[in-house]
Amino acid sequence: MKRQSGPFMTIIFACAAVLAAMVVPAHAPLAQGQPIRLVALGDSLTAGYGLPQEAAFPVVLERALKAKGYNVEVANAGVSGDTASAGLDRLDWSVPDGTDGVIVELGANDMLRGVDPSVPRKAIDGIVERLKARGIPVMLAGMLASRNLGADYAQKFDSLYPDIAKKHDLVLYPFFLDGVAGERSLNLQDGIHPTAKGVEIIVARILPTVEQFIATLSKR
Repeated sequence: MKRQSGPFMTIIFACAAVLAAMVVPAHAPLAQGQPIRLVALGDSLTAGYGLPQEAAFPVVLERALKAKGYNVEVANAGVSGDTASAGLDRLDWSVPDGTDGVIVELGANDMLRGVDPSVPRKAIDGIVERLKARGIPVMLAGMLASRNLGADYAQKFDSLYPDIAKKHDLVLYPFFLDGVAGERSLNLQDGIHPTAKGVEIIVARILPTVEQFIATLSKR
């Protein structure tokens, strides 16, 4: 049989490449080579207060992402009791070089203590600015103020997350505790921190947004 060469084979190889691209999952490049290294920077809601280590948000999130085919590591940089300002203070050693992206969940303790919303706003904005300067993308997980703090406080606090996300063009998950806050069966006896089941619900709800965030990392 006569061997084909020249322009004919060039066309064949080009067509094969197109077909291969069509059948590869959108996140396949993230499942090859080095893992995507994420850091979950937060307070006790991230750290997994009152729960075994394997039930903490970063661990459950990593497990859920791996189940969907992502080659990813999610480091737990949650510290119980941290305010947004405390998160800013420890940012440089909490987020090591080589980090591909950071999920920021901070501000709940500021709100629970009635701290003026301008304080966590400035701190979270500072976290984003500092990470941007290091070339590390940020996903922001928002919080909502307790309604008993008053409408004025709630408006100022709640708006800081979408405002910062818009300013820096960040991927935003509006409310970290969506589906869990106020549900007695999904929280520990303190009514604030989620149970293991509560964390699973948080992860299930935030997962599509995290996938959206990872997709932006693959385009860098």
